[in-house]
Amino acid sequence: MLFNSYTFLLVFLPASLLIFHGLRRTGLERASFLALILLSLVFYGYWNPVYLLLLVPLTVFNFAIASGIIARRLHRRFAARALLVAGIATNLSVLGYFKYANFFVDNLNSLLGANIVMATIVLPLGISFFTFQKIAFLVDAYRGRVDRLNFLDSSLFVSFFPQLIAGPIVHHAEVLPQFHRRGRIPSHTLVQGATIFAIGLAKKVLLADTAALYATPGFDAASNGVALDALGAWSAALAYTAQLYFDFSGYSDMAIGGALMFGIRLPLNFASPYKAVSIIDFWRRWHITLSRFLRDYLYISLGGNRHGSRRRHLNLMLTMLLGGLWHGAGWTYVIWGGLHGIYLMINHGWRAIRERLSWMPRTVGPVELFLGRGLTFLAVVVGWVFFRAANIETAFAVLRSMVGANGLEVSASSIGGATATLVVGALLLIAWLAPNTQELVGYQGPTVGANDPRATLPPKGSWQPNLRWAVLIGGLSGLSIMSLSKVSEFLYFQF
Repeated sequence: MLFNSYTFLLVFLPASLLIFHGLRRTGLERASFLALILLSLVFYGYWNPVYLLLLVPLTVFNFAIASGIIARRLHRRFAARALLVAGIATNLSVLGYFKYANFFVDNLNSLLGANIVMATIVLPLGISFFTFQKIAFLVDAYRGRVDRLNFLDSSLFVSFFPQLIAGPIVHHAEVLPQFHRRGRIPSHTLVQGATIFAIGLAKKVLLADTAALYATPGFDAASNGVALDALGAWSAALAYTAQLYFDFSGYSDMAIGGALMFGIRLPLNFASPYKAVSIIDFWRRWHITLSRFLRDYLYISLGGNRHGSRRRHLNLMLTMLLGGLWHGAGWTYVIWGGLHGIYLMINHGWRAIRERLSWMPRTVGPVELFLGRGLTFLAVVVGWVFFRAANIETAFAVLRSMVGANGLEVSASSIGGATATLVVGALLLIAWLAPNTQELVGYQGPTVGANDPRATLPPKGSWQPNLRWAVLIGGLSGLSIMSLSKVSEFLYFQF
């Protein structure tokens, strides 16, 4: 069930809110969360009920493993560690089979000239996201960051439908304590959630899907062997850059807004990444919760920056290569991850050199910031070409066209032409200059205490609903719903 579908918007979401808040108004808080689990299973099973045969057993399995770890972590450390290893290995094995088995067999056939035949495996929706979430949960249980555990909370933590398919990847300490709150959800929270959700829907339907009209034909043409001119190649690359931005930003808003309507604050996942002044800054803004997971559970586990600059650069490269492979079973994703690994190594190297140069100013000036933002954006666009292309050959064909290998003149058949340039330029100006959603509505994610991790609701902030906001959001929602003539999946659903 897609967030941007009539079924979800007009049936599932309203019914879910009525059931959940109706139970809470009668004082049945725990029953309301049980209902939310069942509704989440309906949401997930709507795509294909067979998917539940994977989600439900994995939920039970990980709860049992986490319970065993918690019971043994103090006095039987070796047994707890063995359970942790078994839990991680099982989760990764399931992910590996469904996501990478065909990729492995295809490359093995190419390398050895073999003819191993394997049935096509359908990738279950959201498996990459909920696998990482389960692994983080098990590791946190082993590290003593999970104090109490029951099956209801654990099941809701895994299955909560606003973030089930494509994140954000949340920690238990951010959301589990919120499940224990009693009483009605404040009306301000509901309105703020609805507002964020409506903005996200508009980003997806009105902006991302518009950019797709110019990105898809260009990349499809290149994939079919058409030699793009420079304008056509740049139009396709920049259109996809805009499409992915508003598609993922829109999804993140809808996930956060949808969760907030149930009184749950999810962490921020997107913070104007095209305003980044460096690649390091970009990864602090783009897919924030994935960056956090890769840092905390992979990069630091590999040694982080504790063993010198060479080891640090190696750890960065390994982290980004695996991060690229996490996005998809294809060499284009590996190259994309490797590119960002190189970018990060250069960025860290430049910072180290800059600190050693006594004549360099200690603070970064406006000219350097401007150049940094432009160079970062250009590097990101090059990476997105590999991220979008059907194969490596198509990616290099588009890049060659972008640098004028097919001539710099604009042909009469240039895909998109001037219209594409104007539309894509307008979309990118919005990404560069407009405030992001959390700035518009004053949203903050869950705050977590340092000693006794418990998520608490931040203060309301300065944003308040008013008639102007009601008219704006109502208009956006109506326009978005009327534009749902063709429902398109979110790009991150394929990962």
